[in-house]
Amino acid sequence: MTVRILVLAFSLLSMAAWPWAAAPAAAEGQAATIKRDFDACRAHANIDACYDALRWKPSDPELLVALGDAQVRAHRTADAIRTYKRAAAIAPNMAGLSAKISAAETRPAKRAPPNPAHADPGKRFSNAAPEAQSH
Repeated sequence: MTVRILVLAFSLLSMAAWPWAAAPAAAEGQAATIKRDFDACRAHANIDACYDALRWKPSDPELLVALGDAQVRAHRTADAIRTYKRAAAIAPNMAGLSAKISAAETRPAKRAPPNPAHADPGKRFSNAAPEAQSH
């Protein structure tokens, strides 16, 4: 009976300690993911990676500027201006930030090119229907 209690106590204690033993490995994986997102945002101007990195450090002005740069490249100038202004509010003395805001404000808004997968040359959009058709 004593052996059973000892085995049960040992198994319960080991189960209670198990998540703590796995926590350092999970933290290392999470740190690697965060670093990968930071690098992809800063170096490759990946908008999704910037958003992921900003979840971990929402007040990082360098990340905000990298996100703004990515938004400018994606022709999302209104979003870029808001992002640059947010970075300027956090770090008002950041070098080159006011020039980026001015350049984004003077940049003409471009529309994204149409997606050729959605274009159907056989479709005709008009309110005028042929006479033979009933409405």
